[in-house]
Amino acid sequence: MATESTNTDAKGGAGRMVAFVLIGLAVLGFIAAYLDDYTGGLAIHPMDQFVVSPLFGDGPVGMFTITNATLWMALSVLCVIALMVWGTRGRAVIPSRSQSMAELAYGFVRQMVEDVAGKDALPYFPYIFTLFLYILFANFLGLIPTSFTTTSHIAVTAVLAMAVFLTVTILGFVKNGIGFLGLFWVSSAPLVLRPILAIIELISYFVRPVSHSIRLAGNVMAGHAVLKVFAGFAGALGLAGIAPIIGVVAIYGLEVLVSAIQAYVFTILTCVYLKDALHPAH
Repeated sequence: MATESTNTDAKGGAGRMVAFVLIGLAVLGFIAAYLDDYTGGLAIHPMDQFVVSPLFGDGPVGMFTITNATLWMALSVLCVIALMVWGTRGRAVIPSRSQSMAELAYGFVRQMVEDVAGKDALPYFPYIFTLFLYILFANFLGLIPTSFTTTSHIAVTAVLAMAVFLTVTILGFVKNGIGFLGLFWVSSAPLVLRPILAIIELISYFVRPVSHSIRLAGNVMAGHAVLKVFAGFAGALGLAGIAPIIGVVAIYGLEVLVSAIQAYVFTILTCVYLKDALHPAH
């Protein structure tokens, strides 16, 4: 028994050592990839990483041009398909790691929809779940060095936000008819203030897709720009760049958290808007 326990401890220690080595190599690879553009001096261009360029050739970007943004959006879609189709193909009673991740994400978003918008919002769960997974994978793929972060572009997030806005608006009128306008009429307020509040509510309603899209794109873009700035300082300082390198690693860890939080925020706001469409009365 003592021998088995010793062997188990030894295997566990070896496994942890391998994990630490792999993490160290990943960090070194990450730093090397980010510093590669800055070894020639203090030439920091943090916004260059957001330039949309053709994937093949150097011509102008047209409506049907395949770009770096197209590639990484397609990869995000493939990741969603891989997790939900390939990862759960076994339907095992004792789930694999991929099936566990898929089930965890499914349960998390389903509970969010039910808690925020109510059980009558569950028929729209597949749409909300797809939004969550796409944004989550797009954010995480954008953290790979030399990749392209699609959710940092307002063009992408604006389309997602407008899709949500139009969906809940149409659904509100379909489900409630003219009663959907009750969303803008604050019946609990004094009568003299209700027209003023109705105007404010109407303006805030049409501002929703703007705030919905800018919040996601702004947070992602700001984080990636800060990463590039710190990497630029580290590359310019050479051997004295240990402090910026530590900053890069720390901000990278923060960006992983921000990527998950922003997917959650976008999804929960979608649930709030869906609740307003289904239950518009104040």
